[in-house]
Amino acid sequence: MRYMVVVEKGETSYGCFVPDIPGCVAVGETENEVVSLIQEAIRFHLEDLRFEGQPIPMPASKSKFIEVALNA
Repeated sequence: MRYMVVVEKGETSYGCFVPDIPGCVAVGETENEVVSLIQEAIRFHLEDLRFEGQPIPMPASKSKFIEVALNA
């Protein structure tokens, strides 16, 4: 499955979450680290859901970049 993730840069670290999997988050010192950690977090989260007999959420989120003109 292919899930969209959101990567956010904080003051001292990066955070990442998966909109389609509530509670699935990761924090790392670099963008590469947080992406690696969220891949692992997704895998573990889905394995736990399967083990508990819960449904696996299907990827549904999308992202778009919106251009906005700023008047100076």
